[in-house]
Amino acid sequence: MTHLLELRAVRKTYGQGAARRVVLDDLDLTVDEHRCVVLVGSSGSGKSTLLRVVNLLEEIDDGEIFLDGQDVADPRLDANRVRARMGLVFQSFNLFPHMRVLDNVTLAQRLVHRRPRAEAEERAEAMLRRVGLGHKVSAYPDQLSGGEQQRAAIARALVSSPELLLLDEVTSALDPELVGEVLDLLADLRTEGMTMIVATHEMGFAREVADEVCFLHAGAVHERGTPEQVLGDPQRERTREFLRRLR
Repeated sequence: MTHLLELRAVRKTYGQGAARRVVLDDLDLTVDEHRCVVLVGSSGSGKSTLLRVVNLLEEIDDGEIFLDGQDVADPRLDANRVRARMGLVFQSFNLFPHMRVLDNVTLAQRLVHRRPRAEAEERAEAMLRRVGLGHKVSAYPDQLSGGEQQRAAIARALVSSPELLLLDEVTSALDPELVGEVLDLLADLRTEGMTMIVATHEMGFAREVADEVCFLHAGAVHERGTPEQVLGDPQRERTREFLRRLR
């Protein structure tokens, strides 16, 4: 079976000489279509770097990354064309403050996907309605709550119909009362069959929504399984220690 995404022995380091630091250490990971894989682990375990190398925002030192069977880490490929097949949402919303919500969501469609403005705006308005922001198309980011800004960022990632959605701690910058609305949206996307990799510290979300949970430690997948297995009955002592600290 061909996985939608496959990472084979991916290695990523930063720095030189004695200051060299291994962030991803021969990491292996597969993600099948229509599955939600949740990444958990301590700060520095490699979750964000993993998402960035998948999206080709960081070059890997060694290993292979396959998207639908194609080696996308091949430096001869056009990285922008590969990125256009994915959506990436950061913990910071990264909306342009001087642009309306509608313009934020249409920008990449017009510049990267070369869609005419009318078509891009029609798609953007439909997606903003989908995420509950149909009444905010003409608002500016500073007129939105944090939860609304994050939903706008997710709409921007979804509007181009990505094959894979990558989400990096998308609730960590939100006030606690706003977290639920974003997690509810992600749960809906999972129900609709969106393929997702979600780095999160929200264990409740991982338990309820993930098809698989991967616990990352020291730049590698230390334990992997269903939420019930990894979060409810972990087999590795390092996983148990991590969960005890959370409690």
